[in-house]
Amino acid sequence: MTRYLPWIVGGLFAAVPFLYHEPYPLHILILILIWSFTYTCWTIMGRFGLVSLGHGGFMGIGAYATALLWNHDVTPWLGIPLALLAAGALSVLVGYPCFRSRITGHYFALVTLALSGIVLQVIIATRDVTGGSLGYTPRRVDGGSSLWALQFAEKETWFAIALAVWAVGLVVWHLIDRSMLRVALEAIADDEDAAGAAGINVTLEKLKITLLSAVMTAFAGALYCQYQMFISPDTVSGIGISLQIVFAAVVGGVFVSLGGTFGAAITILLTESLRILFGTNAVGFDNLVYGTLLVVFIIFLPKGVLGSLLAWGAAVSGKTPPDARRPSRSR
Repeated sequence: MTRYLPWIVGGLFAAVPFLYHEPYPLHILILILIWSFTYTCWTIMGRFGLVSLGHGGFMGIGAYATALLWNHDVTPWLGIPLALLAAGALSVLVGYPCFRSRITGHYFALVTLALSGIVLQVIIATRDVTGGSLGYTPRRVDGGSSLWALQFAEKETWFAIALAVWAVGLVVWHLIDRSMLRVALEAIADDEDAAGAAGINVTLEKLKITLLSAVMTAFAGALYCQYQMFISPDTVSGIGISLQIVFAAVVGGVFVSLGGTFGAAITILLTESLRILFGTNAVGFDNLVYGTLLVVFIIFLPKGVLGSLLAWGAAVSGKTPPDARRPSRSR
C-alpha cells in the first residue's frame, strides 16, 4: 500500500482544480507543492546524515539570480539554468573541501549555516542591486501572462506547474532510493573508513548528493520567485529559511518520500492559521511555535508524522514499509 501512497496523494492534488476554483485555497496548495519540493530536496541528502543548514542560501541564489537576470532582459529559460549553475558551483566550492577534510556531523552543519548567513549578508549588503531587506520585484509583462517570461495570471496554470515539479521531486527521491548511490551513502553514513576500504569514493559520493540537492533547491527558489513575483531575504534566503526547511523535513519524516509534503502542509497551514487568528499581532509567533514543536517532535516523534504512522502500520502488519528505510546505523 505504501508504494502507491505518492500516487494517491498526487491524484488527490490533481483533482483539486476540477472540484474547487477559489483563488485562495489554490494559492495555499501551490505554496504547499513548491515548499514540498524544497523540503524533499533537503531530505535527499539529509537522510544520509548530511545535515545542511545552508539550503536557504541555495534557494536565495536561485530566486535572486533569476529575478535579477530577468530585469536585465534575460529570459528565465536562460536565467534559471544560470542560477542553478551558480548554486551548483557554490555547493561544490563548499562541499569539496569539507568532504575532503572529513568535516562531518555538527561541524558540517555549522559550515553550511555560515554559508547561509553569508548569502543573506551579500543580498542585504548589495541593496542597490537586490533591494536589500526591502525585497525585490521582477518586472511584470503586459497582460499578466507570457511563456517567454514564465509568468502566468491563472492560478490553475501555476497549480499544474507546481504539481509537475512536486512529482519530479518524488521521482528523483525514489530513483536515488533504488540506486547504488543510496547503498554507497548508507555505507558512508555507517562507517566512512570501512566504505573507503571497500572501494567507495567517499568524497565523490557525498559531493554528488550535495550538488543534486543544492541545484534542486535553487530551482525551488526560482519557481517561488516566478510565482510570487516578489522576493525578500526573509522569504527565500538566510538562516531562518534554512531552519524552516530542516524543521518541516523533520516534522514530516526525513526517511519517507512524502515527508516533505506532510511537513509543508503542516507548516504552511499552521502559518496561515496563525496569521488569520492573530493578524499582525503575532508577527514571528509562528517561529516560536515551530521551535516548540520541533523539540516535541524530536523527543516524541523522531521519525516525523508520516514516518511514525508508517512505522506504526508496519508494526501492526508485521511488515517493513519500503519508504521507511534509513541508514543501517539507525536500524
